[in-house]
Amino acid sequence: MLNKKSVDDINVKGKRVLVRCDFNVPLKDGKITDENRLVAALPTIKKLIADGGKVILCSHLGKPKGEPKPELSLAPVAARLSELLGQEVKFAADPEVVGANAKAAVEAMKDGDVVLLENTRYRAEETKNGEAFSKELASLCDVFVNDAFGTAHRAHCSNVGVTKYVDTAVVGYLMQKEIDFLGNAVEKPTRPFVAILGGAKVADKLNVISNLLEKCDTLIIGGGMAYTFLKAQGKEIGKSLVDDSKLDYCKEMIDKAAKLGKTLMLPVDSAVAPAFPDPIDAQIEVTNVSVDAIPADMLGLDIGTETAKLYADAVKSAKTVVWNGPMGVFENPVLAAGTIAVAKALADTDAVTIIGGGDSAAAVNQLGFGDKMSHISTGGGASLEFLEGKELPGVAAANDK
Repeated sequence: MLNKKSVDDINVKGKRVLVRCDFNVPLKDGKITDENRLVAALPTIKKLIADGGKVILCSHLGKPKGEPKPELSLAPVAARLSELLGQEVKFAADPEVVGANAKAAVEAMKDGDVVLLENTRYRAEETKNGEAFSKELASLCDVFVNDAFGTAHRAHCSNVGVTKYVDTAVVGYLMQKEIDFLGNAVEKPTRPFVAILGGAKVADKLNVISNLLEKCDTLIIGGGMAYTFLKAQGKEIGKSLVDDSKLDYCKEMIDKAAKLGKTLMLPVDSAVAPAFPDPIDAQIEVTNVSVDAIPADMLGLDIGTETAKLYADAVKSAKTVVWNGPMGVFENPVLAAGTIAVAKALADTDAVTIIGGGDSAAAVNQLGFGDKMSHISTGGGASLEFLEGKELPGVAAANDK
């Protein structure tokens, strides 16, 4: 998985290059409201244009469920990309994606031209990795480049199926960066290696917890899932979020850490309140209590002040830090304190800091620490599966060096 050919290893001059991008951007009234994903794709696209390739872009957008939905068309993406690249990105408006418009547009391409295909999920076969659509996509190109890490954990036509019918399949710069940071962090980290896991449910992170315990030196647990661990230790957690079916699993992980000689850190205090804020950003009064004294009528909504200090200290001596999942209900200003403390500690360290997509990426960016991190993953589900040690089909499908 860590040794894949990239766009730097191939010559694309005069060749038709199909690039799978992640243009799954938020749209409001036909306007793109966050263009981070477009900007992130530019280095690979510019490299292929500069090398004289005929660049054919494809992506999914939203969940059209296998039928053309005008509100999920990639037309606005073509318009904005034209502006960002300073050259026309020709949009091939085909409801069947590889239709008459796409074929004619590709046929007419000169070296350095760019064409964008319609939403790949307009085709029902896309998510089922169907052979016919994979072959149609492959028929447009000589070379395939996958630069969409966000879908790398799924085997679809446009990222895996197509590679069966194209001799040259490589990864783009964005994909390479994910492999370098996430892959190396898990497989060959510079130590001490600290992993921080948060988020609501233990169930979402079962394999990640187990895999990271084997790889890291210190595992820090925060977020809603910490209360299941605390209950597994026999503590009273009041009305806090708990997954009773995972208590035995949490006990196993506490034992596993001890056996492996790893440090497993759990909260020592908690910010508690009588009820979950409604709406989520509503004014809320919290009390800081020891985890040995959570009142029966209260629930924990964030790590406490002592825990935040302990977790920040644990990060200070680290050389590699991977963080996935917030420490509390970070969408509420009062309950963001724990997440801010951890983000600040990561911003201040010299360690390689990797944020594993999803809510933690949103939290770090919203709180203004994004530019202080070594790497923020572009894929929530994909980065979690990477941290679980799973093979990602979209990465595996690329040619080995």
